Order: sequence, then structure tokens, then C-alpha cells
Amino acid sequence: MTTATDISDRIMEAVMAQKLPPGARLGEQQLAMLFDCSRTIVREALTRLATRGIVTVSARRGWYVIEPSEDEAREAFEARRVIELGLLHQFKNRRVDAAAMAQLKQHLAREQAAVEGSDVGARSFLLGDFHVCLAECLGNALLADTLRDFTARTTLIAMLYQSSHDAAQSCADHVRIVEALEAGDIEQAEALMAEHIGTVQAALQPVASSDPLEHLRQALSPVAKAPGSSPAQPNPPSPDACASDSSSEIPSTYLGALL
Repeated sequence: MTTATDISDRIMEAVMAQKLPPGARLGEQQLAMLFDCSRTIVREALTRLATRGIVTVSARRGWYVIEPSEDEAREAFEARRVIELGLLHQFKNRRVDAAAMAQLKQHLAREQAAVEGSDVGARSFLLGDFHVCLAECLGNALLADTLRDFTARTTLIAMLYQSSHDAAQSCADHVRIVEALEAGDIEQAEALMAEHIGTVQAALQPVASSDPLEHLRQALSPVAKAPGSSPAQPNPPSPDACASDSSSEIPSTYLGALL
């Protein structure tokens, strides 16, 4: 039987694999049909994700994946920097044990295979999940869960602001961090992590405008009309158009992301 945890986990995986973009609508009825469960279970899953900052709900629009603002993007990267550098710093006088190092190397091998392959979703998921895996290997499951949420948010941010960061570069950064950990050079690992997070953040390309009314100004500018023509009258919506508007739940493009 499908549980709320199953659904929330699947949605998180789809976000981290860049299969559910910012603003994607998550209809309760469609999710209930997809997972063969009640809308109550779906609502519980979406409520959990809302408390984690991954989805949001509107009384009129329903549930949808968040669209982080530029300020929220900056705060998410700052939070990740504090958490991840703090995790590394606590190992300054310790060494990562052999079992944890083996787990990290196994994750890197999967990353490298995904970067060389054609599955973009798996590549995106594994690159983001490296940070979660690192927190788990450093012995803090609670912060690993927190990092999972922040990593999902920064994945959405990268999609929204058209990140130009290269996957191969990201994987190479991860390799260097693990090599520093294996050598017991925690300071170097911290420096590499700070550089890595900064590089990813710097690759974001938000479209900034000095005029906050630019979009509205362009939309409401006078329409050029032929001399003597009368203003166009709006046509009433057709029944077909109304029907299409009522189906604004999860686009069929994204249904496969949850399967």
C-alpha cells in the first residue's frame, strides 16, 4: 500500500533529478490516481513537503513546486555553506572511517558513470545526493535530511535561473573533496567545499531588471492598430478553451517523472 512517505520521497527524487521544474502543478486527484491511493494520503504527503519548503499551496491554484526568488536562492546557498563546512570542520581532529570512505567512493563511481552516460535525471540526482551522502558518512543523519531539502531547493534554483554549471566539473570537485578527506586534510576539504558551492552559485544567471515595472509596462503598452480600425473586441472563451483551463494539474510531460 502506498504511503505518504512513498509519495513525498518520489516527488523529492523527481525534483532532484530535474524532472519536476519550479512551478509544476501537483494535482491531488492525479497523484491519487497515479499512486493508486486516497487523496487524503496525497494531501498528507504534500503537506509534509510544504513544511520542508519544497512545495507550496494556494487556495485558488492548489499545490505546486516552489519557485524560489533570488533572495531565497542566496539564502539557500548560504545555509548549505554553513551546514556543509560545519560538518567538515567537526572532523578537524578525526578521520573518516574506512566504511564511510568506501561508501563515498561508491557514490563517486556512480556519479562518474552517470556523467559519462545519457541519463540526465540520474546525473542530476547523484550530483545533488553526494552532499546528502557526505553528511550521512560524517555521522549526522539529522543534518543529512536537512541537506536533502536544501539540495532540492538549490536544484530548483539552478533550473529556474538557468545554471551554466558543468556536471563534469561538479563531479571532479566531489572527487577532490573525498581525496582530501581520505588524506586526513580537513582544512583542504573545507576549502574545496567552499569553492565548489561558490562556483555552483556563481553559475546562476538570474535575469535582473533595473525597472520592476518593465514586464507590466511592456504588456500594457498601446497596441499598434491600422488607421481607422476599431478596437478589437475580446472573444468569449469557447467551451473547449474552458475545458482545457480546468485541467491545469500535473502536465502529462511530468507524469513520467513520478513513475
